[in-house]
Amino acid sequence: MFNKLLYVCFLFLPFGFTYAEIDLDLGEEINELCAGCHGEYGEGGKKGEYPRLAGLPAAYIIQQLNLFKQEKRKNMPMRPYANEREMPEQDIPSVAAFLSQIKLSTKMPVFDDTVSAYDKLLIAKKVFNIARVEGDIELGEELYIDDCQLCHGKQGMGKDDSDTPPLTGQYTQYMIKQINDFASGERWHEYAEALFSEMEADEIQAIMAYLSTMDD
Repeated sequence: MFNKLLYVCFLFLPFGFTYAEIDLDLGEEINELCAGCHGEYGEGGKKGEYPRLAGLPAAYIIQQLNLFKQEKRKNMPMRPYANEREMPEQDIPSVAAFLSQIKLSTKMPVFDDTVSAYDKLLIAKKVFNIARVEGDIELGEELYIDDCQLCHGKQGMGKDDSDTPPLTGQYTQYMIKQINDFASGERWHEYAEALFSEMEADEIQAIMAYLSTMDD
C-alpha cells in the first residue's frame, strides 16, 4: 500500500512521460462502480468475461480507459462508464493507481486457531489462482518464448510502469478472446498479423496451458 493517499505520480504513457496527481481515496470510490463487473478487489468476474484488473500497470489501465473513451477499443459494457461525464480525464490516474497497487495472493495462507471464520473469508476474497487448462505445456512454453516473452517478460508478469500488461494471473477465457480479436483486427496489437493471423487453435491453447502453470 502507498503511504500517502494523495501524491504526485510519474507515469510512462504511450505518448511519453507525464505527472499526475493521484488520490487513492478517490480511486477506491471510483472502483466501487467498477466492482460491479470486475470485483471488489479487481479480481474480475464471470470466469473471465470481465478481466482481472488488480495489479495491472497503471499506465496500461490509463491507456485502455482512454481507448474505451475514444471508442478506439469497442466494448459495449464499458460504454456507459468510459465517457467524460462518468469518468473525467483527471479521475483516470487515481483509479488506475488504486487498481495497480492491489495485491492478490495465489494461495490461501495457513491459519492458526486465533483467526476467525470472518477474517478467513475476507482473506479468501483476495486469493486468485488461474486453474490449470488442458494443452501442450511444452509447446506453449516454446511459443511463449518465441512470440510473447520479449514484451511480457520471462514470467509473464509484464513490465512495471509501462503499457505492457502481465499475462500470468489473467483469465484464460479472456486472453483467448483478446487473441481472437487481435487476429481479426477487432482490437489493435502491434505486429498482430505476424503474431496471430496464422496461429492455430491448438497453439493458442498450448500458450494458455503454459501460462496457467505460471501462478501456481
